[in-house]
Amino acid sequence: MTCRGHFQGGVILLDEPADFKDGDQVSVRLERRAGASEGQAPTLYEQLKEIIGIAEGLPSDLAENHDYYLHGHPKKTS
Repeated sequence: MTCRGHFQGGVILLDEPADFKDGDQVSVRLERRAGASEGQAPTLYEQLKEIIGIAEGLPSDLAENHDYYLHGHPKKTS
């Protein structure tokens, strides 16, 4: 089933009624209107700037060995 709608005030509004039930899984794909400029969307930096750099005490090799720290996989050697 494909439903069309639009985003307004932080909510996705469907253009037509849909017969969804509680617990139904949905996915959303953004389709920009013709002429909509990419400059309107905030950059990833702008979206995350409030939390960038606030984590403290992380291991220096976290980026390389995140699977070790998250899932217990063997550490990678440099």
